Amino acid sequence: MKKLVLSITLLMLCAPGMAAVTLKIATATPDGTSWMNDMRAGAKEIKTRTEGRVLIKYYGGGIKGSDSKVLGQIRIRQLQGGAFTPSALASQYSDLNLYGMPLVFDSEEEAAFVRSRMDSRIRQGLEDAGFVNFGFATSGFANIMSSTPVTTMADLEGKRVWVPEGDTISYQSMEALSLNPVVLPLTDVLTGLQTGLIDIVAIPPIVALVLQWHTKVKYVTEVPLVYTFGYMAVDKKTFDKISDEDKEIVREVMTKTYQNFDKTNLIDNRNAFDSLVKSGIERVEINAEELIKVRNALLASNLKLGNDGAFTVELYEEMLSHIDEYRSEHADSRE
Repeated sequence: MKKLVLSITLLMLCAPGMAAVTLKIATATPDGTSWMNDMRAGAKEIKTRTEGRVLIKYYGGGIKGSDSKVLGQIRIRQLQGGAFTPSALASQYSDLNLYGMPLVFDSEEEAAFVRSRMDSRIRQGLEDAGFVNFGFATSGFANIMSSTPVTTMADLEGKRVWVPEGDTISYQSMEALSLNPVVLPLTDVLTGLQTGLIDIVAIPPIVALVLQWHTKVKYVTEVPLVYTFGYMAVDKKTFDKISDEDKEIVREVMTKTYQNFDKTNLIDNRNAFDSLVKSGIERVEINAEELIKVRNALLASNLKLGNDGAFTVELYEEMLSHIDEYRSEHADSRE
């Protein structure tokens, strides 16, 4: 009888979908923010609907270190995933860089038009590279935040600008504008601003507020410099240990969470810009003719990067064709 009970117990433990899978996820998002609260709410719903078979544990505030450290911990299975910006996994899937090329888009609507046609392919490419994701959530456009006003290309020359780890495109783009790029992990940028190691950051206002970078700058130049987005990436080998039924639940809940971020972040980012100005940061505008010069310099830099293998040129050209399509359809509103 004891042997029978033991055999049944072992069969139950080994049955597909019975063993709990814990996904330990690192993020720079601080605890207590609405972003983290929403992610924890999603984790709670997944735990309930899978009856405890899938658990998600978040490590917020950057306590697990830089993106490179997080990736190292994923490789040795100490973590199963992270909330990232595109550059973090660009070495695994270079086409994550496409949307974030400087001055490619003119507006949020233009970017949304392109994404409606290309997001699914970018997501699949990332999954083919070994990382499951649940969609992209934009934070809006990164603006130039600086210790001195930036209105012309001459104002940029020689300034030290922050570039994320692994972001080859931003590094070479900043060099093309005669800036001195300084590579730092996200977790070290505030210290870099405090010590004067960097003079300029390009970041969405909402992120600047959440990470408190706005306390160390004096000016913000409102320009659609870089379209930013984030995403959660989970090691596919770990994710595949989850039963098919539970995978669908995780995908449903986390996709819903990121779709919500994608909508609300844009509103929050616009409000955050107003908050920056109200806090005493001076708003400056870049000269229109100078903006054309900057864009031309960056487009030339982009093409060189593509030819050097930084991304798939065919996808880049497809993206530009969608942009041209949007601008043709909305030519009247651009005049």
